[in-house]
Amino acid sequence: MQAYTSKQALIDEITKRAALFIDEFRSINNLDKDILVDEVNRTPSQMIAYQLGWMNLILSWEQANKEGKQVATPTQDYKWNDLGGLYQHFYNEYADQSIETLIDMFERDVNRIIQLVNSYDDKALFEQGGRQWATTTPSSWPIWRWIHINTVAPFKSFRTKIRKWKKSGGCDFILSVSYNKGHSR
Repeated sequence: MQAYTSKQALIDEITKRAALFIDEFRSINNLDKDILVDEVNRTPSQMIAYQLGWMNLILSWEQANKEGKQVATPTQDYKWNDLGGLYQHFYNEYADQSIETLIDMFERDVNRIIQLVNSYDDKALFEQGGRQWATTTPSSWPIWRWIHINTVAPFKSFRTKIRKWKKSGGCDFILSVSYNKGHSR
């Protein structure tokens, strides 16, 4: 796993990977956002919803800790052995949003994550036990690792997925279906 030598290095990587990821969606028509293709296991809107869901979980864990609440990760309703249910919750939560709105929400939440990283001192960010929510699993990771695993890592892997989705014809699907419906051979 990638490691970081400083807070700024983490912020720079989040910024870089977030921009590369979300820029892939700017060419997707809103009519195509919910198309699932065989080669990829998520639609474009589900890919962004996944990112929004995890970023907002981190932000909610931090807010709960600031309020003196004990945090159960990933949530009170979903446990680590039910991530599929959690992901479906993310998809449902953002299903009615346009691709443009999802992009705007993503950019806003990336900025909120960067602000969060900036708010930590190096000890809290890089050493174990920086926050209660970061110690809720047996591995008790430092905060930077939680943030990396739920931002940089999926930004990279989902960028690959959306590029594969685009290459497999996801954007062209509606056009070809519409054309074929109106023309007989």
